[in-house]
Amino acid sequence: MKKVVGLIMSLVLLFGVLAGCSNTETSGDAKSDNKKDVDLKVWSFTDELKKPITTFEEKNGVKVELTIVPIADYPTKLKPVLESGVGAPDVFTGEIAFLKQWVNAGYWENLSQEPYNVNEVADNYVPYVFDLGKDEQGDVRALSWQTTPGGLFYKRSIAKEVLGTDDPKEIGEMLTSMDKVFEVSEKMKEKGYRMFPDEGSIRWFSQGDDPKPWVNENDELKLTDQKIEFLDYAKELRENSYTALAPEWSPSWFEAMDKPIKVKENGKETETEVFSYVLPTWGLHSVLKTNVEDSVGDWAVTSGPSPYFWGGTWLGVYNKSENKELAYDFVKMMTQDDEFLTDWAKETGDVLSYLPVTNEIKDDFSDEFLGGQNNYQFFLDQAKSIEPGIVTKYDQQLDTFYGNAVQEYVDGKKSKDEAIAEFYKKAQNAYPELKVPKK
Repeated sequence: MKKVVGLIMSLVLLFGVLAGCSNTETSGDAKSDNKKDVDLKVWSFTDELKKPITTFEEKNGVKVELTIVPIADYPTKLKPVLESGVGAPDVFTGEIAFLKQWVNAGYWENLSQEPYNVNEVADNYVPYVFDLGKDEQGDVRALSWQTTPGGLFYKRSIAKEVLGTDDPKEIGEMLTSMDKVFEVSEKMKEKGYRMFPDEGSIRWFSQGDDPKPWVNENDELKLTDQKIEFLDYAKELRENSYTALAPEWSPSWFEAMDKPIKVKENGKETETEVFSYVLPTWGLHSVLKTNVEDSVGDWAVTSGPSPYFWGGTWLGVYNKSENKELAYDFVKMMTQDDEFLTDWAKETGDVLSYLPVTNEIKDDFSDEFLGGQNNYQFFLDQAKSIEPGIVTKYDQQLDTFYGNAVQEYVDGKKSKDEAIAEFYKKAQNAYPELKVPKK
């Protein structure tokens, strides 16, 4: 995917549509390539496997069929095919939002067993990426070639004007807590800028240094103090005019990346520029670079109050495939092939999870879009602080419920207590098996 201590993956849908994968097909029908004389079938929700498949075909003299299903339809279209086995793929991908459901569903082959024995190469991967592919018994079902930690992308010219420096390390030191974030936000406002495009930008930092899953091992759902504080932080951003009122993935959100935009507040319209965007690794290549022209070279990336990751693509072998050996060869190329991954990283900028390759190439990266900064090394350092324990199978739905609750509070439609109570009510209705506080 071109796209996940202190991660908050459980808020991936907050304040917007799930966008943990970029470059996905947007049509409603599955699309297949090259249906004649197929040796291997691959299903995914993103087109990023097209070039790797071409490489695999050339190396192995085989024909691979790629079926791309839009992310919104992917789980519902894939599940019946996997259950029946009719027309099922030999290899299929999974996105972080529904990864835990798939690794525990038994559709992916157990890669910890013979003849795969992937546990023998566990130390070759960024730990959280490898661990997220494990099922409840600790067996590896899926692997990923990428790691998707996040950062705070900002405009160097604005940083110099307002903060006196554009150095990523110095800017990061100014943003080590939410209190400091608001101090910088006030300085931006005084100079006519907005710190963020929208209030949802800070969701990734809302758990601080003590991340907790939505649901614990006792099936208990309870908002942590940090998640509750997020309501207050979001409200403060809105009330102090620290954002440009540009909702994530909206036209104004994209527009503000490259030029001033109009903001209407209290019946008055003003023009402003946005200082920063909170995005993961894939956000650089698939969001910023595809929407920025005038400010190329004026960007940099630094850390926020806490590390986080956003998105990611895992893939594995269908457990009923009749082509398991060839299927695993493809998975292995995508996740363990030094030559392929080196070329892939240099061509796409994708930050790899496979350490033998990252250790060889990390020191030589320099991105002109970021004024020559080595963002590759930055993101690998961020990935070291991420742990997988927060991700649960409930995340996608609970993210949506909580995002709606926070938005209604920020918009003044509900009080803080009412918003929290509504969240708990919706969660209980959706998951009767959970132990939910009676707010």
